[in-house]
Amino acid sequence: MPNCDLCGREGNLTQAIVEGSLLNVCENCAKFGKVIVIKKETKPKQEAKQIKKTPEIINVIDEDYHSKIKQAREKLGLKQEELAQKINEKVSVIHKLETGHLQPTLLIARKLEKVLNISLVKLYQEENEKVDFKDTKLTIGDLAKVKYHN
Repeated sequence: MPNCDLCGREGNLTQAIVEGSLLNVCENCAKFGKVIVIKKETKPKQEAKQIKKTPEIINVIDEDYHSKIKQAREKLGLKQEELAQKINEKVSVIHKLETGHLQPTLLIARKLEKVLNISLVKLYQEENEKVDFKDTKLTIGDLAKVKYHN
């Protein structure tokens, strides 16, 4: 009898997508993903099943955040201590942000945007990826790329 890909239990398994990977899971582990219902048809050659992902829109911190912060602070004539006080953070945090040793959290980035009148956060939309489950060369790594590559 086959074993569950998540917990290793033997028994009746169903296919489910868990964290972007197609797995054979037991009834208990199926709740951690989306169960795939495969309809058996007698029609000739069925089209390949595909997952349609709705595009996710996420906030991304600008790669050049450190120079933007420093330039905007200097343009306003603020010292690191003054900026730190205005956004209620430690001076060491400002120093690490300006040298690129610390990426700002979304909260800190929003505070800096407001005080320095700059833009550090941009919206990023993932592209739709389609997965053909009938592809015999499909690996778990390919499924992981669908979720994490973008």
